Amino acid sequence: MSLNENQKVTALVLAGKRSGALDPLAEAAGVAQKCVVPVAGKPLIEHVVTALAHCPEVSSIRVVAHEPDEIAAIDAVAALVAQGRLTFRTGAHNLVDSIFAGAEGASFPLVVTTADNCLWRAEDYSEFIAKALSAGADAGAALARKEDVQAADPRGQAKFYQFADGGFSNCNTYWVGSEKALKAAEVMRGGGQFVKHPMRIAQAFGFMNLIRFYLGNGTREKLFGQVGRRMGLKMEPVVMSSGTCAIDVDNRRTWEVTDRLLRERS
Repeated sequence: MSLNENQKVTALVLAGKRSGALDPLAEAAGVAQKCVVPVAGKPLIEHVVTALAHCPEVSSIRVVAHEPDEIAAIDAVAALVAQGRLTFRTGAHNLVDSIFAGAEGASFPLVVTTADNCLWRAEDYSEFIAKALSAGADAGAALARKEDVQAADPRGQAKFYQFADGGFSNCNTYWVGSEKALKAAEVMRGGGQFVKHPMRIAQAFGFMNLIRFYLGNGTREKLFGQVGRRMGLKMEPVVMSSGTCAIDVDNRRTWEVTDRLLRERS
């Protein structure tokens, strides 16, 4: 599967509130939601939508949010809205239903990312899309190698998935190749934090896959292949070149890491 010159990808940016609660970073910054907290002089979500807008494979951007007005007031966002490249969709009360809401009526394939993935560049999205297409993936998840993440910043990520072929971190960016593949989003129900909540792996992937996951006796390709067969889909682990793809803004520590890395780039 490959994109022809007329086919493009739709990007979903998840920018809702968790459980409707005010995030500590947002509270400290005096804003209503985390996605507009400034980092390196710009709101978190501005970094994300700017990178997507500069990715040649992305046609339209859908921001899934509970409080869009504060986001729409950002100049860069308002410009994309005026150009017809960015629209808003109303967020649901959980991650999976927010993805379904954002995907309604969209053109596939989709790239699903989050509003705090500020370190992703346009070329990172291009790499992710190219690798997912090359693999013929129905669904996929971006991963980064542990050594690459730690080389970018040793404080950037604390949790890693251990496979037989090494440690990897989730990059909170996903590929949805078709409407059928949307059911793969069900593995994210409840937040997708499998390292912290192992029974979610058992529920989504099956008990034997949970054992293999923790024993580390399967490669990432083998595990994703088994999960995909369980769902009737081809699921692909997409390994990114840059370790910064696995660093998002979750707390004060990762905000500081992101702020430093963005300022060093500029």
